[in-house]
Amino acid sequence: MRIDRIELTHVRVPLVEPFRISSGAVAEKDGIVCAVHADGLTGYGESSPMAGSFYGPDTPESCWAQLTGEIAPAAAGRSFDTLDAACEWLDTFPASNFAKVGIEGALWDIEAQRRGLPLHRLLGGTRNTAESGLAVGLYDDVADMIRAVERYLAADGYKRVKIKIEQGRDVELIRAARKAFGNIPLMVDANGAYTIEHASVFQELDQFGLMMYEQPFAGHMLEDLAKLQTMVHTPVCLDESLEGVAEVKRAIELNALRIANIKIQRVGGLRNALRVYEMCREAGLDIWVGTMPELGIGCVQGAALATLEGCNYPTDVESSLRWFTDDIVDPMITVTGGLLHAPETPGLGYRVDAAKLARYRVAQWEIAK
Repeated sequence: MRIDRIELTHVRVPLVEPFRISSGAVAEKDGIVCAVHADGLTGYGESSPMAGSFYGPDTPESCWAQLTGEIAPAAAGRSFDTLDAACEWLDTFPASNFAKVGIEGALWDIEAQRRGLPLHRLLGGTRNTAESGLAVGLYDDVADMIRAVERYLAADGYKRVKIKIEQGRDVELIRAARKAFGNIPLMVDANGAYTIEHASVFQELDQFGLMMYEQPFAGHMLEDLAKLQTMVHTPVCLDESLEGVAEVKRAIELNALRIANIKIQRVGGLRNALRVYEMCREAGLDIWVGTMPELGIGCVQGAALATLEGCNYPTDVESSLRWFTDDIVDPMITVTGGLLHAPETPGLGYRVDAAKLARYRVAQWEIAK
């Protein structure tokens, strides 16, 4: 595989409504579409941090600077004997995971096309569907949250509901959800907003029979997360803590989690996601696949990963129009009866719409060698 040309397009698509979590809110979705041309094929990937350091230090601007200034110039003109060799080179390249994943995902698309396989089969997926779960952000009014859940459950039949929480807005949200929806599969996501001093909140939440507590404390607080797990019955799920293989290994050794949320963007690509997946399987952990959310390319990759055996909780990948007023893939991603259907055509199985890229373009850049 020789990388002949790389095209980068920074797009910005309006959200259906502002998305708010404990650390901030956004009204638009930024994504950097990476088109890699190699051996007569074109593969697409997506570098997709949220704007404004939403989940961490990576931003669309910082990833754009790394991609245009460092990663793409170093990758263009380079040859690799195998996909694994290309991914290894990217993994060791001194840049952010959120930036590198755009190039890495495009290489997986090329390899799947070259081998005539749909992406989920190349990854080792054992089925052609994945369950989809609904995630809702924070609302100023509990009634607005309840109406949002009602609306999306009725439209797409999502298999579980995830509710964002923050300090001072937690127990009452779940009490209201249980009153409104009964014994539906339900979980909370704190995005690291609490500390061990707030353990009583999670002990109180135990009464509601939740699926999991996702990332109760900040990512680096693994010892405290392990302590919390001994204090509550509900499984602790880690997300922001699982930035790479080393972090996953340490979390497992500390018994800091029972469930792993694997985010392709966070760990730096599909190869690392598979490595994390194997580690979690060997440790006997439950697994599911999260999103930032990404635009269509990133979400297609997430849905493909979610078809692997052992990914036994619904993914956060939802219908395109659940989050965005539009999307850059054709057809748009849809959820039917709570299920995502993986296409059987080679590669991503979705067409990247050039007209949409032009419509939502913020910046464009390319290099050829």
